[in-house]
Amino acid sequence: MSNGMTRREREITDRSEIRDILDRCMILHLGLVDGDEAYVVPMNYGYTMDEDGNLSLYLHGATQGRKLDLMRQNPKVFFEMECDVTPFEGDVACRYGTAYKSLMGRGRAVFIEDPAEKMKCLSLFMKTQTGKDFEFNEKLVKVVSIIRIDAVEYTAKKRNAPAPRG
Repeated sequence: MSNGMTRREREITDRSEIRDILDRCMILHLGLVDGDEAYVVPMNYGYTMDEDGNLSLYLHGATQGRKLDLMRQNPKVFFEMECDVTPFEGDVACRYGTAYKSLMGRGRAVFIEDPAEKMKCLSLFMKTQTGKDFEFNEKLVKVVSIIRIDAVEYTAKKRNAPAPRG
């Protein structure tokens, strides 16, 4: 985890709350570098987080393409996800806003090549996405690439809607 957050009162440090965000956000926005430009792609993901808070994210996709080329050139990535996005109104413009929970951080992409490890990663991916257990065989994992993102640091935060004025 990191402590670089500006609005400390919104920071989430409780690991069960962080796991809840990871369980409920279905899309991760993966930030990559393409030369001197940013490239962001939305992706489904799976994850593991150990008792010490070490986080790994699992992505899968085609065996070739722009995002894979970029991660091979530069494995440093950034990720962001959000859930519980609910706009709220105020009595003046500056009191309008959005309630949410989010998680963001930076990490390093690692390509998984071992078929047994790829099967395990896909099972974690499907568990996160569906809540169900799936099994895979070598034939199925041959046609996909699996990328593990080892988080170097991450932060989670929430913004609650204000209490109704009255």
